[in-house]
Amino acid sequence: MKVLSLISTKGGAGKTTVAANIGGLLADSGLRVLLLDLDSQPTLSSYFALCKPREAGSYELISQRLTAPEQVITTTVIQHLELIVSNDRAGHINALLMQADDGRLRLRNLLPAFQDRYDVLIVDTQGARSVVVEMAILASDCALCPVPPEMLAARELRRGTLGLFEELEPYRYLGVALPSVKLLMNQVNTNRRDTRLIMESLKASFNTDPHVSVCATVIPDRVAYLNAASLGLPVHRVDFAPPSGSNSPCAADVMRALAVELFPEWTDQLSSSPRSEPSLTSTTDSRLIRRS
Repeated sequence: MKVLSLISTKGGAGKTTVAANIGGLLADSGLRVLLLDLDSQPTLSSYFALCKPREAGSYELISQRLTAPEQVITTTVIQHLELIVSNDRAGHINALLMQADDGRLRLRNLLPAFQDRYDVLIVDTQGARSVVVEMAILASDCALCPVPPEMLAARELRRGTLGLFEELEPYRYLGVALPSVKLLMNQVNTNRRDTRLIMESLKASFNTDPHVSVCATVIPDRVAYLNAASLGLPVHRVDFAPPSGSNSPCAADVMRALAVELFPEWTDQLSSSPRSEPSLTSTTDSRLIRRS
């Protein structure tokens, strides 16, 4: 099972949207995907309509080490896509982990319970520095950091997000390998000169860094991502073909390219996944019926 965490100490970077869209694409490609929402503002938990809601969620998973699927895992309307909802609005998990002996390693120690059931675990985290975010990093194979093309976001990336990884370096001496870090330019308007300069600066900064790299894929600033979120669908089901007369790729091709970049071992499966919208009407109807 591969573990991908969405990390950014700056709110509004687009972690949840990326997590939902990558998870939905992988699931539609036939991979077994589990989403884990560790954000105290549980946007990912309400992105997709749920078939079988559970009372337990991330709080019971972390605080009580509850891993029984029938108690903690919720089925979504997307086939092969399941979810552990966030139910820790008051942030009690963070306080608990600060006092626990295995605090920052708690999630890492729980992963064997899901190893045979899923191909991919995607963890969405809060936009702030916390023990919960550190725990997610230490459990991951790869940390994906969305970066809006803004100078303030680029500065926060260096000071906050990457500073957090540096503080976790001592765990290497305990035999805990830190994940590779991939920076994802998100919500990009490539027609703006300042945007291009920020992108070029980031690539130059990490060109020789062995642990940090900039994704070749860039997520454009397009209304399709907002429309997909409103419908509760992964964006590849909504924007699955380039607009007539447009040279820019559709959202489905963009997300597929990102998925291949993150999970090259499944390139063939991802490349052969459906390129047309599979069941928008039925899924949307289900969402309207079941969403609370």
